[in-house]
Amino acid sequence: MKFILGRKSEMTQRYRPDGSAVVVTKVVAEPCVVAQIKSVSRDGYTAVQVASGKRKRVAKPQAGHLKGIGPVAVLREIRLTPEEAKPLAVGDRITVETFVPGDVVKVTGWSKGRGFQGVVKRHGFKGSPKTHGHKDQLRMPGSSGAGGVQRVRPGKRMPGRMGNEQITVANLEIIAVDVPEHTLYVQGAIPGSRNGLLVIQGKGDLTTAKAAAPVEPAAVPAISEAPAVPAATTTQ
Repeated sequence: MKFILGRKSEMTQRYRPDGSAVVVTKVVAEPCVVAQIKSVSRDGYTAVQVASGKRKRVAKPQAGHLKGIGPVAVLREIRLTPEEAKPLAVGDRITVETFVPGDVVKVTGWSKGRGFQGVVKRHGFKGSPKTHGHKDQLRMPGSSGAGGVQRVRPGKRMPGRMGNEQITVANLEIIAVDVPEHTLYVQGAIPGSRNGLLVIQGKGDLTTAKAAAPVEPAAVPAISEAPAVPAATTTQ
């Protein structure tokens, strides 16, 4: 399975080869690093922990967890099958090159927070008539339940906090990939605000850049005897 972390940038349009315009969302996906691989034997399930972004410093426990990678801004965990996680190793880099135009992906993000809202905006209630005995009741919810049960049944649609929820949109097409700019152009709208974190997942084989093997220092030959120092000569 392909996956990468990105941030929502803006909405724009791109053109297909036939000249038709497509509304797309620009997603900036900087290279991600595999920070940890979880297995069934040790953790009870299979997943990979992906790190993205940089920050100046982290707490000591996090610094120990990210040893060899460095301080990162974001950590996210993605569930995989044992077969999908087998070729991965800590330190592998994931870039936008793993995606190609035409890939169908699902994007997970957090919707914009709307604060505390009433039933008209939150649930689409029609509201009450403006006249015919109604006063200051236009946007009120009305009766909240039957009188016989003497309580409000669970699940009743009422005012409350709206937005700021995790939303996944599936069947979105990758229209274009800009490798030098680390950018994906995804068809349609994506939940969240600008600079909001996104998790992009699609079918297919994941392409990674393997972590470089540590370079062993060259051995210094031992010197058995110190070289002789020529005696200083004096001139008359």
